[in-house]
Amino acid sequence: MHTSKFSAFFERLFFEPRPLDWVLILFLSPLSFFYAFLMLLRRIFIFQKSYAIPIVSIGNLTVGGSGKTPFVIALAKQYENATIISRGYGRQSKGLVEVSRKGEILTDVFTSGDEAMLMAKSLTKASIIVSENREYAIDKAILEGAEVIFLDDGFNRVNIRKYEILLFPKTIKNYFTFPAGPFREFFLMKYWADLALYEEKDFNRVVEIENKTEKMLLVTAISNPERLNNFLPKGVINKIYLEDHAYFDEDILEKKFLELGATSLLITQKDEVKMKDFKLPLSVMKLELKIKNEILENIHEYTEEYKNAR
Repeated sequence: MHTSKFSAFFERLFFEPRPLDWVLILFLSPLSFFYAFLMLLRRIFIFQKSYAIPIVSIGNLTVGGSGKTPFVIALAKQYENATIISRGYGRQSKGLVEVSRKGEILTDVFTSGDEAMLMAKSLTKASIIVSENREYAIDKAILEGAEVIFLDDGFNRVNIRKYEILLFPKTIKNYFTFPAGPFREFFLMKYWADLALYEEKDFNRVVEIENKTEKMLLVTAISNPERLNNFLPKGVINKIYLEDHAYFDEDILEKKFLELGATSLLITQKDEVKMKDFKLPLSVMKLELKIKNEILENIHEYTEEYKNAR
């Protein structure tokens, strides 16, 4: 149930490279520049389609987590009739799926994916749609009466005209593009965005542990799980890392739980939505993102100006 050695190696190469890793990084750098140049050409020459309502994209330039999901949740809470459109990573379904409609959950986590279900459970007024075809989902949201759309992980959807927000972690150690590093495009593409926001400068994570116990076994299926270390409480006796978006086998976890004498599983909210019927005791890392007021005001000003211009 642990993360594969292949995935663990590339997570280290991308986010925490060791001195010898730089030999491989430099060897792969020509491929990285070629890939990034292709992405640049794609961005420059593609035609962008405009829509009748404002679309705000929350994305990142790196692979892996940078706080997009909690950022989307914190942002969408500011609006009455918002629709969030996501790819639905890790779901066991295809095509367009309405996960929730104005707070009413319409499907299960296997159909929606973990991040979409977390957003659906966290937002009592918003609607959530998952779809590989974002344009089709936008048309659906407009048809359903949405007044603003938040596009989760939408920076690389270059054919959609939108307000671009990019999120960056507080520290970056490898600035190369894929396959030598974690970046999807040149780092300088941050200047293409309307807002480039950094953790601990423009937004902060506030973490509280619900049902904290004496001996907690950390179990998580998120990208770059080492980023949780700064938020872990005392009492974590062991860690199990799975592939990002992976589902959990309760029988295997129970065996490890009993073997270690744990008193609870320590999990994130993203993991919790996939453990709805688990009988093992859970300690949950409740995460809330605090965004600077001036940033929220800038986004609100854009959405209002867009509506008035139409």
